[in-house]
Amino acid sequence: TATHMVHKAFREVLGETATQAGSENAPGRFRFDFPSTGPVSAMTMQEVEGRVNDLLLSNLPVTAAEMSQDEAKRIGAMALFGEKYGEIVRVVSVGEWAKELCGGTHVKASGELGLIKFLGESSIGSGVRRVEAFVGMDAYSFLARENLLLGRVIDILKVTRSEEVPERIESLLDSLKSAEKELTDVRISNALDLLSKHLENAPRIGQTTLLAHSFDIALTADELRQVALALRAKKSNSVIALSSIREGKVVLVAAADDAARKAGAKAGALVKSASNLLAGGGGGKDDFAQGGGTDLASLKKAFAAIESDLRSIISSQV
Repeated sequence: TATHMVHKAFREVLGETATQAGSENAPGRFRFDFPSTGPVSAMTMQEVEGRVNDLLLSNLPVTAAEMSQDEAKRIGAMALFGEKYGEIVRVVSVGEWAKELCGGTHVKASGELGLIKFLGESSIGSGVRRVEAFVGMDAYSFLARENLLLGRVIDILKVTRSEEVPERIESLLDSLKSAEKELTDVRISNALDLLSKHLENAPRIGQTTLLAHSFDIALTADELRQVALALRAKKSNSVIALSSIREGKVVLVAAADDAARKAGAKAGALVKSASNLLAGGGGGKDDFAQGGGTDLASLKKAFAAIESDLRSIISSQV
């Protein structure tokens, strides 16, 4: 009965194309599939749920009658596409509001359902959405648990009303983002301070400076990129190769300025070769590339490969 009512309500709100494309009915819960070109908005879900629950309060009689297919069509009974029906069909009616061909088990009146609560909607394939819901005491129990959870959230966030929760969470997220940015800026600044001191004394291959460094702190790929580009801008004819270990993986970046590229250096090729030794992959353009891998023990070999490859390239250009 709940599935019939939700089916009818979706057709009223979304149009006649929202026909049932599958369903599953179980004690206390059901799911309903229907075609849709995209996600169903929260407002639409609320409208359909509210429409059905209003009709539960109306306690509409639920009746079943057998009749010919022609008679069923005449009274506007809904038939499911793809289903095969005999000459005599069973029509289940929820008052005069919803009429559908069905051989399933139903309540005697809509009010017996008590309550319908949608859990959400999702995609189950191209052009098909699925709505899942609780019914009756299962719906009540779900709402009771949600209310307890909301109470805990209110206590944790130290607000007085549930309406304040979204704004408080947004404020905390903004503060977290601001703190993360400040922390990123500090890490980048410290890394630049450390490596800028070594840049002038970094080894040269021909006329090209190679600064290779592995950080002990877990810098992100973007932080490594910013540091590498800043160092590259400080030193003409330079290749910067940096790494960090993050979440159990090596993150590797390389940057080469215009003069180094003219000497033959290609950041993409250097990173690709080194990443292969790290049991990973990577690459990019001649001026900047990113890669990495899971073989932490081979990090020294990877940096040695960068130096060796760069030496071979520059030597071949002489």
